[in-house]
Amino acid sequence: MVYGLIRVWFATCRVTVRGDGPLREFVRQGNTGIAAFWHYSFLFMFYYFRDFHAAVMVSASKDGEYIARLAQLMGHVPVRGSSNRGGVKALRDMIEQLRQGNNSAIVADGSQGPARKAQAGCILMASKSGKPIFPVAWAANRALIFKSWDRTVVPLPFARVVVRVGEPLRVEPEIGAQQVEALRLELEQRLNRLYEAAWHEAGRGPHDEG
Repeated sequence: MVYGLIRVWFATCRVTVRGDGPLREFVRQGNTGIAAFWHYSFLFMFYYFRDFHAAVMVSASKDGEYIARLAQLMGHVPVRGSSNRGGVKALRDMIEQLRQGNNSAIVADGSQGPARKAQAGCILMASKSGKPIFPVAWAANRALIFKSWDRTVVPLPFARVVVRVGEPLRVEPEIGAQQVEALRLELEQRLNRLYEAAWHEAGRGPHDEG
């Protein structure tokens, strides 16, 4: 029932996409990769990428069970785990999904934050699998903003949604700790630039202010 409501609800939104040319061409050539986005945006991102059928990392918590079921209904393969519960196994499972030729999607700031601070897991996934990371952010001119740690956002019906896709971030294999940290910071900066540009175009300030 919730999935049906989401499909009808989100279908009313007017979506403008910026910068997705490289991603579309990448997919058109039969390639697979990693979509990375901030946790606040996960629900709409699962819907937006429903045709890409990705493996998605979802928290192993009880609340995560509902999210995993929604992700599965949207055509994704949920992989359960978080930084404090089954995270290492989940990361290995995500890497295996990528090696098998599947797309993957991951919240770059993890299941518990801090918000909009990238964690190293996405970089390790890219290094071990050889797949590029495509950072993605979205904003809406009208939205529900929940009082959760990430200030989860759901666009209101008939909202104008702006999706921004960044250039792919490629990660070399067998990188050391310093390189992981440098690339983690690079991903964080790219995501936040996309985030700020999307919310500016939507006519609002950052969603987590105030």
